[in-house]
Amino acid sequence: MQGEFSILRPDGNGYDAEETATFYQDLNLLQVIDRLSGKWGREIRKYFMYLPEDPKEGDYRRAVYGDIKKEPVYRALMAFTEAMNGVDKLRGERTRVSDSLQRSAWLIREAEAYCGAYVALHRELSQAELESEGMLSLLAILTETMDGGYREIHKLTAEALTEIRKMRFVVTYEKARMRVEIRETPGEGAYDKWLNSEAQSEDVTFVNPFLTDAAITELERACLTILKEKNKDFFRRIQTAAKQCERYQKTVLLRFEQEVLYYLSYATLQREMEKAGHHFATPATGDGVRMEAKGLYDIALAIATLSDGRKVIANDFYYGPGERFFVLTGPNQGGKTTFARSLGQLVYLTRMGLDVPAESASVPYFSNIQTHFSVEESVETGRGKLMDELVRLAPMMAGNESETFVVINELFTTAANYDAQIMGKRVLEHFISRGCTGIYVTHLKELAEDRDGVVSLRAMLNDRGIQTFEIRRGEAEDSACAANQVNKYRLSYEQLKERL
Repeated sequence: MQGEFSILRPDGNGYDAEETATFYQDLNLLQVIDRLSGKWGREIRKYFMYLPEDPKEGDYRRAVYGDIKKEPVYRALMAFTEAMNGVDKLRGERTRVSDSLQRSAWLIREAEAYCGAYVALHRELSQAELESEGMLSLLAILTETMDGGYREIHKLTAEALTEIRKMRFVVTYEKARMRVEIRETPGEGAYDKWLNSEAQSEDVTFVNPFLTDAAITELERACLTILKEKNKDFFRRIQTAAKQCERYQKTVLLRFEQEVLYYLSYATLQREMEKAGHHFATPATGDGVRMEAKGLYDIALAIATLSDGRKVIANDFYYGPGERFFVLTGPNQGGKTTFARSLGQLVYLTRMGLDVPAESASVPYFSNIQTHFSVEESVETGRGKLMDELVRLAPMMAGNESETFVVINELFTTAANYDAQIMGKRVLEHFISRGCTGIYVTHLKELAEDRDGVVSLRAMLNDRGIQTFEIRRGEAEDSACAANQVNKYRLSYEQLKERL
């Protein structure tokens, strides 16, 4: 088997360190990644910050994720991860051990737990209906690893632990004298249980001092010294067993142990959100699919509402033949930016080979995601907001990638309307001419005028002028924003009459 097996990358290559792209912040993806890494460790962040290089890699991940979502596979991997966490704790404790016999016992425990986790995982995956290239390759590697010694190590360490657990120390204190007696009892009963069965008082509780905590007392150390002197054969057998399992870890599996957390962290979050009523779908991809979704919502917003049960509005959309850019207008606080973010998140999660927050979706391949969101004027640069926007826009427009998804939110708000219209039209024309797809959120209805490749969307109000957060196709309206502001600040004719 190849030594560079990866459950994330079919070519087995590593990950190049990259600066965080702007879209992670603009699309609120950092909030999602923080939620995932907060529960599963910051080490997994790098996997979410790296975009697969090509469609093949995304398809590879999507197939693996399809297998991991299956209940038997998910349960097996979760049990495996929990067992690995236990191994990590044992490994940490072993570093605190100084006595050679105790160190051997802790190493045996560690190796037994580690190999046992893989033996159990191999057993469960062998019985599962795996379909993906990645999971089938993993199963083949596990089979080879089991045959290559893991079963033997697991058996060896289990037998050694049984022998260790049979060894009993009896310390008798009487008339200022202490006697230490070593016994070997049959069976595999827990040391704690045996100690308490030997106790003469119900008020006393004993625990195993040798396999519970790495730190031992001087009395316990003295007991170990006696054991090594009086039971040399036992000492040698334990030392030999420990030496045989000294290098129990397989390099080919170390990468898997970390990478699998990428899938499990997202699958666990998805399950939590589905339990709360949110939909997820495996997006259709490939040549010829058009970009569309039913019931799409902002996953970062939905995560934020898990604790309070607030409702998240979902929307449907599609790009028809020849349609390249949505121009979204409507009232302030009407859900425009949220909808734009949800489109970008849809592209990102599809590219990452994960399920998307929607009832159904299809997404063509996009090689890149570019975003430009309005930010507060920077005092440090001294350039002014308009100049800052142009500086950030320049590298986006310098690229010539046709397979780029672009999200632009409220450009040129500090410019005069006439100037903003001219610059906005040029920006749209540039990206459309390059073959890009995207969405442009704006307060300028003129940008939504009928032209090749442009589709007008509106954030809707109800009959009373209240935001519904629904996004639909339709011509931009002058009155939408004004009506919204009149309603918000109670400035209608009747309301003004009442107040005056």
